[in-house]
Amino acid sequence: MTAPVDAGVAAVVRELEDRLAALPAGQDARRAFLGTYARTTTAIGQALAAGVFEDPGWVRRWDVAFVGHFLAAHDADVDGGAVPRPWRLAFDADPALPTLVHLLLELNAHVNYDLPQALLEVVSDDDFDHPVLMAARRRDHERVDTLIASRVAVEGRALPGGARLAARLLAPLDRWSTHRFLPAARRQVWANAVDLHEARRTGPEAYAARIAELDVLTSARIAELLRPGPVLLRLAARGFGVRLPPP
Repeated sequence: MTAPVDAGVAAVVRELEDRLAALPAGQDARRAFLGTYARTTTAIGQALAAGVFEDPGWVRRWDVAFVGHFLAAHDADVDGGAVPRPWRLAFDADPALPTLVHLLLELNAHVNYDLPQALLEVVSDDDFDHPVLMAARRRDHERVDTLIASRVAVEGRALPGGARLAARLLAPLDRWSTHRFLPAARRQVWANAVDLHEARRTGPEAYAARIAELDVLTSARIAELLRPGPVLLRLAARGFGVRLPPP
């Protein structure tokens, strides 16, 4: 029996599945990302329905906002429109690259660039003035880390053909790297969100300048991921996240 999924999250899962169904032939990398994302979002919805989070309403709003950033980039790309540079670099990567690399490129754009902005959409400036509230929300943010890390093996088995074989051969390194670099990246995301909050309080120009810095850092990390060589080993050594410099 399938575990129940929170109704609010189920709605965005359907949006992801609709985009997946509409993909034309030859979009294997995007298909892999959309499939992985839909399954992971379903798992978050199941955790919400099971009462895993301290503030389920906030986690639901965050997840909907976060998925919305990807959907906006995906839809704009499909329609031939402008997308943020990190997404453009990820979407335009050589289709011949391994599926695992494409997944990492799109994950980089979504986590490092989109996630701090999505957090700011569901955490007001007033919220930041309440330490108890923010501590609870940070704990829920970290619970998502645990859930994502638990899905590494499952998603490796779901990859198609040669990518699935590569994931199985690299499974020990993959699990170790993911347990290390993804939680570390999300801690940096939280710190970046705090910095963006301070910029937002200063004014629109300061906020726009910090978003531009985040764009540069995320795009540079994509360029690093595209270098020849063992991507997972580089991630294990260098990490996955980016960190805004002091203002």
